[in-house]
Amino acid sequence: MGGPEPAPFAPGRPPVPEVALGTAFGGAVFMVCVALGLGALLVPLRVELPTGVLATFAVTPVLAGLAMIGDRTPGVAGLALLAAFGLALGHLVAASRTNRFVDAAEVPEAGERPRRWWVPLLLTLVGIVAITVGAELVTFGAQRMIGSFSLPAGLIGMVATPAAIELEEVIRQAGPARQGRPDVSAGNLVGTILSFVLFDLGLIALVAPVHVSPLTRTLDWPFLIAGTWLAALFLRRGGVSRAEGAVLLALYAVYVGAHVFLR
Repeated sequence: MGGPEPAPFAPGRPPVPEVALGTAFGGAVFMVCVALGLGALLVPLRVELPTGVLATFAVTPVLAGLAMIGDRTPGVAGLALLAAFGLALGHLVAASRTNRFVDAAEVPEAGERPRRWWVPLLLTLVGIVAITVGAELVTFGAQRMIGSFSLPAGLIGMVATPAAIELEEVIRQAGPARQGRPDVSAGNLVGTILSFVLFDLGLIALVAPVHVSPLTRTLDWPFLIAGTWLAALFLRRGGVSRAEGAVLLALYAVYVGAHVFLR
């Protein structure tokens, strides 16, 4: 106490905690507003989610406030968020076994020719590797843009980086819904938000604590809660229509504009 604050990053690297926090806050806001909103514009989402799943979805962004106690993300908050992630994931698994998310008569049968068991596993592993490598390249590029062009770290970290990394989420939302599997789209939405907010943010707070800017508290966190609650309200009513998808996209436009003008 009383000594100088340790630098959150190694010498020679731009101080960009917003890039790290952008995976949690910016990525989650992009998911609920753009991926869900644009996906609903392309293919309206119709699905019935259990009350417990919707409650878990709605409470998750509120828990992100644990990581903003103090000037830096506290390690104890990281432990709490990771524990919450484990509990929430267990609840989702239990709910998926005891609830029917969509009428079985509306689900098309799988292809007539079954694939070998290792094919989907291999494709999943390849996809994980590709996403991981791509995320690292985007993060490196973001740091270079901030350092070379003096761009606002918050705008890059909370808006540009998540959008670049998570753009494929639009396909993951609209694709299953178009194929008659809205349960997969809804599961992708809920699971991704849990991963961003509870797992990613918890891991950051526990392993690599970063400085929390006032704008994260006053802009990113409230918009995350607002977007998630709005999406939960739409899902509570049975899905997300094209008009409701447009509302979510409009909310994201306000979010981006706020990041531009509040710098």
